Amino acid sequence: MLLLHKTFDNDMGKIISIANQKGGVGKTTTAVNLAASLAVLEKKVLLIDADPQANASSGLGINIRNISASIYEDLINGIPVEKSIYPTSIDNLSIIPSHIDLVGAEIEMVNMEQRELKLKNLLDPIKDQYDYILIDCSPSLGFITVNSLTASDSVIIPVQSEYYALEGISKLLNTIKIIKNNLNPGLEIEGFLLTMYNSQLRLARQVYEEVKQHFKDKVFETVIQRNVKLSEAPSHGVPVIAYDVDSIGAQNYMQLAQELIKHNN
Repeated sequence: MLLLHKTFDNDMGKIISIANQKGGVGKTTTAVNLAASLAVLEKKVLLIDADPQANASSGLGINIRNISASIYEDLINGIPVEKSIYPTSIDNLSIIPSHIDLVGAEIEMVNMEQRELKLKNLLDPIKDQYDYILIDCSPSLGFITVNSLTASDSVIIPVQSEYYALEGISKLLNTIKIIKNNLNPGLEIEGFLLTMYNSQLRLARQVYEEVKQHFKDKVFETVIQRNVKLSEAPSHGVPVIAYDVDSIGAQNYMQLAQELIKHNN
């Protein structure tokens, strides 16, 4: 078994995976908008799109047909990571885009040596160039997500405010535990984030209480409310803060970014 010891040093960037194998919980929305909000707060941020659907890439205005290298080429062809980093329309925010080819990467990685460490080895040399590196994981617990968690200091887990919210979380927590025990002893849970929250619904408030009861101080104070602007922004290729700065969605993610920064200082 490989054991890698990690220490978190303030001069180095912090790598945070945004993960939940359940789809439709606001994972990519959180990755894109938290990254943009941190950048607006003058943090240097790199977003890695590790989901073959490449929604984080298009959500930041990247046309994946026009790029020469993505996370796929980095992991599979050994292309230097610097060649796949692209600027976005937001100052201080860069992205390593994804590609549909990433679907095949799971199979291509099966026989590779140290396959779980591919992403960690890619990011180690550039880690101290950023304040935060956020990874938008795919909604599965395959090799790419294992790579993301092995490379990360912590994980943000978005939880939808609905009846089956906690279903499936135990599977993710189990995966995190296995990775912590075998590959990345330093991996921590940054926090559970309630998304698609509707304060009018008693159910949403009950789910929040239940998550809070379960995970206590690991739950972010900030909740992400249901907001139409959050759904509209990606089709314009910009984060919500650039689409409608006064929207509740923009305010929620700004609050989350401030909470994250405060927590890490």
